[in-house]
Amino acid sequence: MRPLLPHLRRLLKTHALRLAALYFAVFAVSVLGVLLFVYWSSADFVEGQTQATLDAEIAGLAEQYAQRGLSGLVQIVAARSAGDRGDGVLYLVTNPDGHPLAGNITGWPAGTPVAPGAVAFNVAVKVKGETQMRPAQGALIVIPDGYRLLVARDISDAALFRERIKLTLVWSGLVALIVGLIGGAVMSRNLLRRVEQVNRTAERVMGGNLSDRVPLKGTSDEFDQLAANLNNMLEQIERLMAGMREVSDNIAHDLRTPLARLRARLELSLTGAPEDGAATEAVRAAIDEADRLLATFNALLNIAEAESGARRNAAEPLDLAQTARAAAELYEPVAEEKGCALTLEIDPGIMIRGDRHLLSQAVANLLDNALKYGGGQVTLSAHQQDGRAALEVSDSGPGIPEGEREAVFDRFVRLEPSRTTPGNGLGLSLVRAVAQLHNGTVALGDNEPGLKVRLEFAALG
Repeated sequence: MRPLLPHLRRLLKTHALRLAALYFAVFAVSVLGVLLFVYWSSADFVEGQTQATLDAEIAGLAEQYAQRGLSGLVQIVAARSAGDRGDGVLYLVTNPDGHPLAGNITGWPAGTPVAPGAVAFNVAVKVKGETQMRPAQGALIVIPDGYRLLVARDISDAALFRERIKLTLVWSGLVALIVGLIGGAVMSRNLLRRVEQVNRTAERVMGGNLSDRVPLKGTSDEFDQLAANLNNMLEQIERLMAGMREVSDNIAHDLRTPLARLRARLELSLTGAPEDGAATEAVRAAIDEADRLLATFNALLNIAEAESGARRNAAEPLDLAQTARAAAELYEPVAEEKGCALTLEIDPGIMIRGDRHLLSQAVANLLDNALKYGGGQVTLSAHQQDGRAALEVSDSGPGIPEGEREAVFDRFVRLEPSRTTPGNGLGLSLVRAVAQLHNGTVALGDNEPGLKVRLEFAALG
């Protein structure tokens, strides 16, 4: 259940879900409007038919009364009340005391006011030998001398019809809303699938696979146009990166070789020279500068190799704990010389898949920075937990302010304003490039006091 929560949170934040919700809302309002219109139209039609029937009956009885008087009206009402006409029309003629003279209603409805105009009441009707109370709607006409004429219609069928329409429309609305919800979900899913393809391609490109491209569906829609533009951009970036790598390799080769020859000649010039002469010291200083330049070129080439993924094929199963111990043994003399305590906390048998040379260089850079800037207590630890292999280097130095922890991963960035401490500002750049090459992560934290650098990789087995 827990792994689904991040996915749901991410889904709730997507534009595709908001678009699907808007689509569903518009669809629901439209369906609701149509259903209400159908219901009101049907109910109005039924009520109109009922009122038209009553108006026709009242008009006909008024004409009979005008022609034949009260006796003729009673006869007409008695004739129309005889038998079951099937139209549900109800009649009642009473004297001033309310005594029935004719009609198919046995007596004046209880609770019905004696006043001209529209009336509504319940009437007892026999259905299959059983008496049922049904709603009726009609009009009361007061005849001269206090006589009354009540004409009404049984509206139970109309009420049943309205209830049936209401129930049908409710179920139809629910089905329509479910269809709309499914349609919105399908639309959202298709949109998310296209966006996810772009995101996955971008992640693989950022991981160093510059040859990857966004797949095209062949629909020539906006997403296909976006994918085509992104692919063209990636092709241009790949060409530029390839050109930069070629230029960098050529420059490194062309400059590193003369520097190496210059260093060799400087060493040859020391042969037979006095040990304490000024010229000898100058030559040795020049050799040191050449060594620093060569180290800078080597670091740049290692970073370029890691970022380009050129050494991805060199990955092999290796023991991260063994790599960490080897780096620690290499820097133990340096720690003793600086008066630092180098402590190891390494679990055995931490297997990962990676480039042994680059990983060793990354661990060495972390130890070198910790001993150079941290001082005091330096701890190298390696552990495995929940399928992840973690390597940490922590020190007790001044640390790095939280606002500058991201900037130190850039090339040639050094937080020391004077830049007097030996170094070229490429150590953490190489560490990040190695982590990205191995699909791992690198993070800087507070060791309270000091700095803690944590590398994480996927563990084998």
